[in-house]
Amino acid sequence: MLTFLCELSWPVQAALVVLLCFAALKIYSVLIKGVCRSPNRLDGKTVIITGANTGIGKETALDLAKRGARVLLACRDVSKASTAKDDIVRLSGNANVEIRHLDLASLSSVRKFATGILESESRLDVLINNAGCAGYAKRELTEDGLEYQMQANYFGHFLLTNLLLGLLKKSAPSRVINVSSIAHVWAKELDFNNLNSEKSYDPSNIYNTSKLCQVLSTRHLAPLVINSGVTVNCLHPGCVETGIFQRAPLWLVIPAYIFVKLIFKDWKEGAQTSIHLAVSNEGSRTTGQYFSDCKVDKMSTYATDEGVAKKLWESSELLVKLEAKERHY
Repeated sequence: MLTFLCELSWPVQAALVVLLCFAALKIYSVLIKGVCRSPNRLDGKTVIITGANTGIGKETALDLAKRGARVLLACRDVSKASTAKDDIVRLSGNANVEIRHLDLASLSSVRKFATGILESESRLDVLINNAGCAGYAKRELTEDGLEYQMQANYFGHFLLTNLLLGLLKKSAPSRVINVSSIAHVWAKELDFNNLNSEKSYDPSNIYNTSKLCQVLSTRHLAPLVINSGVTVNCLHPGCVETGIFQRAPLWLVIPAYIFVKLIFKDWKEGAQTSIHLAVSNEGSRTTGQYFSDCKVDKMSTYATDEGVAKKLWESSELLVKLEAKERHY
């Protein structure tokens, strides 16, 4: 066999080495991936999942619907959400699934959504801040004057969590789950004078920064509500095959697609840690932590800086114009 390989041309040898590396990575990822093994049901519980019309959000919604939860799909694209709802109801046998319009890139939409929830829902047991976007090559601003990725990934969820925190506390024990990413580890230290890329835009860092902010806000909120029965955790879903880079330039999309198909988790596998935090006993007694593969994992050292977390929280309050009456901590 070795003789045969040696007789091959070097391009073929190189290709075989690459394929073997991919195979080894795939086997390794399968062996270490976490699976939610909790049998707990959610009958009588209400869950909100942002970005639940596709990807890991949809798989999370399906699993929780199967467990008997009332599931609210908080989505920007109502048409796609309608298709997702039909699938979830059909596969779960649970008709208690609703669609609520939510555009995280619009603070007025977030406020309208939250008002609707407070008017229609008597309880909220789990809030899963799952929606996200990435891959914007150029700086884009929302109608609120905030950088698009920062608002869709972080500021919108920050405001939403604060607006619903009173209901979460009223419904305690309850849970806030922020879907972050291992990308937070690669983020540069925050420049509080450039949170919205006012001075400069770094397309390679903006997504990482938004995910770092999710971890930092998790760390800051958890102790503020620690005696209220609300737990707050964040997670890395793993390297998951999603449409998150659909706005990326073609040169990035093509190699990413090939790599994703070979190595990444599928949607169901990527949803496991979100599901674990939503239903497991550990999710009700652990707070302020970063999870990966259904277990507590190590976050970046910078993400544990309480001073940075506090300054980010205060800056975020100003940027989303959070009023005193909206602060439930």
